[in-house]
Amino acid sequence: MTKLLALSLAAFGLGLLLPTAQPQAADPAETKAICDKAAARYKKLDIDKPKDGAVVLMYKYTFCPAQKSVKAGTAVHFINVDKRTSHSVWFKEAGQKESDRFFPEEGFMVKFDQPGTYPYLCGPHWKEEGMKGALTVTP
Repeated sequence: MTKLLALSLAAFGLGLLLPTAQPQAADPAETKAICDKAAARYKKLDIDKPKDGAVVLMYKYTFCPAQKSVKAGTAVHFINVDKRTSHSVWFKEAGQKESDRFFPEEGFMVKFDQPGTYPYLCGPHWKEEGMKGALTVTP
């Protein structure tokens, strides 16, 4: 069963944030292959999968997809589909505390009520592995 941690950034009064923590450029073919494997792993996992909202998978130091657009109020579920690595989600530029680390087959959920661009990163893997992403929230 997936352990979901939840955070609502609406409570922090966040608005438009500049997307300065964009993912590092990577080979698109390599990123696609990693994300295809992540999707296949996710499909096979025997966990409670979110019934609504958006999903961002975390695999091989990559957010899949790294760029995601959602409507305001949408739950975004970050799911770790790695075999051995823990990850976190950190909205560092927004001044938010890093999530607890979550392990394979665990997840973290966040909702955004305010339109804007929200850069995020994986606390233990953003500097050396370039594990970064951004959510664009539309009205």
